[in-house]
Amino acid sequence: MPTSGRRHPVRRTPHLSTPLALLTVVAATAATLGGCGWGGEDTKDTSPPAAPRGLTVQTGSATTAHVMWNQAADNTGVTAYEVYRDAKKVKEVPSSRHMVDVVGLEASTTYTFTVRARDAEGNVSEDSRKLTVTTPKATTADRRAPTRPTGLKGEAEGSRAAMLSWGRSTDDKAVASYEIYQGGSKIHSVGGGQTATLVTGLRPGTDYTFTVKARDAADNFSPASAEVRLTTAAGKESGRGTAPTAFRAATHRKDGAYYIDLSWTPPRTGGAVTEYQIQLDGRNVTSLVFGGTAPEDRAEHSFYIGREAGERHRIRIRPKLPDGTWGGYSPERTVTTGE
Repeated sequence: MPTSGRRHPVRRTPHLSTPLALLTVVAATAATLGGCGWGGEDTKDTSPPAAPRGLTVQTGSATTAHVMWNQAADNTGVTAYEVYRDAKKVKEVPSSRHMVDVVGLEASTTYTFTVRARDAEGNVSEDSRKLTVTTPKATTADRRAPTRPTGLKGEAEGSRAAMLSWGRSTDDKAVASYEIYQGGSKIHSVGGGQTATLVTGLRPGTDYTFTVKARDAADNFSPASAEVRLTTAAGKESGRGTAPTAFRAATHRKDGAYYIDLSWTPPRTGGAVTEYQIQLDGRNVTSLVFGGTAPEDRAEHSFYIGREAGERHRIRIRPKLPDGTWGGYSPERTVTTGE
């Protein structure tokens, strides 16, 4: 039979151009390799920062507490600190800040504070040590502020610290705390019975201006004291201004064993130094914590070292300052058992 002369259209499968086909293969291969863990390691930070150390807490009034701590270490950097009151997060501050006032507390109430560090990946450190404080009793309808602190004096202690002292303020009830300001920023708080403090963390060869205000339990603030200006020493130094002085070391033998005997004069801090770190032969081996009332004029401590005569040891100590930081090391002394 003859054909009608009509031609049926031929269906053709579109042909992929080489660049697009190659792109498809590369994408598939990359996906496969990615699924196998190739193509680069996962560099996400999973290590939490170290727990903040040096925590101190001081009640500022019947309803406030001043919390301070030392900078925490992290392999990529701390971005924030979280402050907890009785296991409840109440404050968060950026990594540049190491102190905060917690407000809204109840009078005559005991609280426990801790601090955690957090890095950019959200890793959170373990708790700092826990500190418990009790807010003072509230006063009824107290609107009278304490008197202005007088006679503020300041003296640089080396290149990184300064000692401040002032005259006691009076109040119709009682002074709960003294607030220390550097310029216009509050940097520290001490109890109402303390009229001197050591300010640390300063920079060498720098001019500073300090003032002090008194605060009562009802959150009434006195006018600021007169300013005191001082300049820290230039250059680097090891913190001698915050170190124990007149440090002595000797040994004695008792019941067949040898002991190392230490004595020293605590540094001036404005408050009692209750903790010291003992370094033996270049290693920090233990902390000495005084219970009860810590010595202020002359301190002594003795500890077991061994039973062998003729052993030579190097020893020095450093104090933990009231603001939670470590002071400078004492001069190093050398002792030999049996001599």
